[in-house]
Amino acid sequence: QVQLVESGGGSVQAGGSLGLSCAASENAGSSVCMAWFRQSPGKERDGVATVSLYGSTRYTDSVKGRFTISVDNRKNTVNLEMSSLKPDDTAMYRCASVVGSRRPPVYPLHSAEYNYWGQGTQVTVSS
Repeated sequence: QVQLVESGGGSVQAGGSLGLSCAASENAGSSVCMAWFRQSPGKERDGVATVSLYGSTRYTDSVKGRFTISVDNRKNTVNLEMSSLKPDDTAMYRCASVVGSRRPPVYPLHSAEYNYWGQGTQVTVSS
């Protein structure tokens, strides 16, 4: 079983910054894509940012220019640096991984593409 454990969530005021990390187990090393998703009460789970094996990144429009996803292969972590946070960014953030696929997902911001998930870390942005 691939394990993903998120950390770094918390409460910040609007305009602030926060960094999230997802620690992956060693058997996730063959992942072709890792991603961050978020979900708030009453809303569907939405893709936030993804990074492929080749370093290609993709972001949902609402976070472009504010969030940055990166992978630290030596530490087996995927990070999400968030800045200029808005109250609408409030959500449970979960990291996800695709393991066992030869190609990155066709729709990397779709949750159905991923087969391993962390439990999530809460981010709350206040006005």
